[in-house]
Amino acid sequence: MGQAVWTGSISFGLVNIPVRLYPATEPKDVRFHLYDRRTGKRVRYERVTRTEDAATFEPEAAPLVADDATSRPPGPVARPVSGGPPPAARPVEAADVVRGVELPSGDLVTVSEPELVSIAPERSRTIAIEEFVHLAEIDPVFYEKSYHVGPVRGAGAEKPYLLLLRAMQAAGMVGIGRFVLRTKPHLVAIRPLEQALALETLFFADEVRSPEQLTAGLSDLAVSEREVKTAQRLIAALATAWSPSRHADAYREELLGLLKAKPPAAPATAVETTGDAAIGDLMAVLRASVEAATRGAAKRPASKRAG
Repeated sequence: MGQAVWTGSISFGLVNIPVRLYPATEPKDVRFHLYDRRTGKRVRYERVTRTEDAATFEPEAAPLVADDATSRPPGPVARPVSGGPPPAARPVEAADVVRGVELPSGDLVTVSEPELVSIAPERSRTIAIEEFVHLAEIDPVFYEKSYHVGPVRGAGAEKPYLLLLRAMQAAGMVGIGRFVLRTKPHLVAIRPLEQALALETLFFADEVRSPEQLTAGLSDLAVSEREVKTAQRLIAALATAWSPSRHADAYREELLGLLKAKPPAAPATAVETTGDAAIGDLMAVLRASVEAATRGAAKRPASKRAG
């Protein structure tokens, strides 16, 4: 089942059921890393600012960048030409990062991590079922993420857990409640499966878009009863019991087959660097420098060599 993501309890009237939440799904998407084909090295992403980017808001302090006027020699500033190297990027430390949101008015508002922590909701220990509704009343568009709910073993949770499961199965209803998972408040639906309880986090009402604008004008069209009945017969001909195993991800299977058939990339040749090698390289450079200086001195007039 994997690692539990939350441990607490479900409150059902005066009944308190210690439970744990486990992710009900496991995405199988093939995830690729990015590499530089010229060097064979992994591509990394960094927090940086670029010198050509304009500031969005007045900084708290003048940035210390290499391109600052006080650090440049007098004279015209060289700008990169088309096709040249990209502008210099300055790494940004985590302590210097602030979050910003652009309001509908167009104003930018920044907020610090301590400010966010000060209003963060406290972690929930209990999911209190506030009401029961029929499962069919909840449109699937409201479902966000699925979890399996299991009783905490050895805490006397097994019997009340089974009681809630059987009662909800008999009633054909689901329990609606709220809790905080990590740092985010969630509206949830606790529903009965065949042998266990499941928990679905739900989108809030204002997070679900209305499709009305997509169907504007359809009410003016006429559909005959004969056409409807013909469509119903087609539906009946294709009707069957839902079986998830019939619907595999053919693309993922083909991709995995492609990856297994390809030869592995040749490992990079290990380059050993030792202190002696570094000294040897340095000595070679020094000798070449001495030889170049000696040749240059030999070509100068005698009066100049004498000083």
